[in-house]
Amino acid sequence: MNSGHSYVTLNDGHLIPALGYGTYTPEELPKSQTLEGVKLAIDAGFRHIDTAYVYQVEEEVGQAIRGKIEEGIVKREDIFLTSKLWCTFQRPEMVRPSLEKSLEKLQLDYVDLYLIHYPIPMKPGKEDFPTDEHGKSMWDTVDLLATWEAIEKCKDAGLAKSIGVSNFNRRQLEMILNKPGLKYKPVCNQVECHPYLNQSKLLDFCKSKDIVLVAYCALGSQRPKRWVEPDAPVLLNDPVLGAMAKKHNRSPAQIALRYQLDRGIVTLAQSVKEKEIKENLQIFEFQLPLEDVKALDGLNRNFRYAPAQFLIGHPDYPFSDEY
Repeated sequence: MNSGHSYVTLNDGHLIPALGYGTYTPEELPKSQTLEGVKLAIDAGFRHIDTAYVYQVEEEVGQAIRGKIEEGIVKREDIFLTSKLWCTFQRPEMVRPSLEKSLEKLQLDYVDLYLIHYPIPMKPGKEDFPTDEHGKSMWDTVDLLATWEAIEKCKDAGLAKSIGVSNFNRRQLEMILNKPGLKYKPVCNQVECHPYLNQSKLLDFCKSKDIVLVAYCALGSQRPKRWVEPDAPVLLNDPVLGAMAKKHNRSPAQIALRYQLDRGIVTLAQSVKEKEIKENLQIFEFQLPLEDVKALDGLNRNFRYAPAQFLIGHPDYPFSDEY
C-alpha cells in the first residue's frame, strides 16, 4: 500500500493502518461533504476509514469507497473499514441484523472492524437517542456479554474480520476479558484521546492485554453544537503545541497526531479540507523526540470534548471511573 503508512498488528493477526480517516459528521454539516471527504482521503492515501451506524453517513462512505474501487485507485482489500453497533441494537438478536443493515447501506460484504459503540444499551425503537416525556434517556437491560457473543458470531460469519469495543473503561474491558468461554478478545478500544485527555492509564492497561487503543477527537473534535460546549478549549491553539509545531516546522495538528503514533496509539483524523487531509498523512515523515512527547504528556487535564451527555445517569456510565 502507498503513502508510507505504518501498520499495527491486532491480537487476531489482522493489520490496521496506524492513521485512519474519521467520518463523524455534525448534523449542521451536509452529508455530501462526507462523500467528498472520503474520496479526497482515499486519493491522498488514507486506507483506514472509520464510520458508524449512528453517524448516518454509511451510504456516503460506501459510495465513496466503491467509487474509488471502480476507478481502480484501490481494491476492497486495501481499505480497512470500521463501523459500530449503536446502543439501541445491543440485544443479542439485533446485533447481526444491525450489522447487515450497515453493510447494506455501505453496499459492501464485510467490515474490517465492528465495534460496540458504547457499553450501555438504550431502548430499541425508531429513535437513535430515545427519551421519555421528561427528556431523559431511556435505557434497555441487556447483558453486555451476550451482546459480545453475538458480535463474535458476526466474525465467525465473515461479516466482520475483527471485533472490538469503544468507550469502555477498564472495568468494562475486564468484564469481557474475564467472560467464561470467551471466543475472541476485543482487538481494540476506541476512545477519546488527545493531549488534554491522554488516557495514559487506560493505554497502559490496554497494552498489557494486547488491546490496541484507537483515538478519536485526536485533534480536539469538530466541536459539533449538539455535543461540545462552546467555551471548550481549542486544542490546536495550545501554546505548547504551537511552539512545538514551529520548532519542527509542522502544523499543530501534525504534532497532535504524531504524539499519538509515538505512544503506539492508532489515530483517527478528521477533516474535509484537501490541504489538511494531505497534511495529516505527512505525519509519517517525522518523529517526536522523547522530551517532546513528555512535554505533551504535561498538557493532560482530563478534559473531555465528548462526555456522552446522553448516557450520564446510567449506573454503567463509562467515564465516572478514573479510567
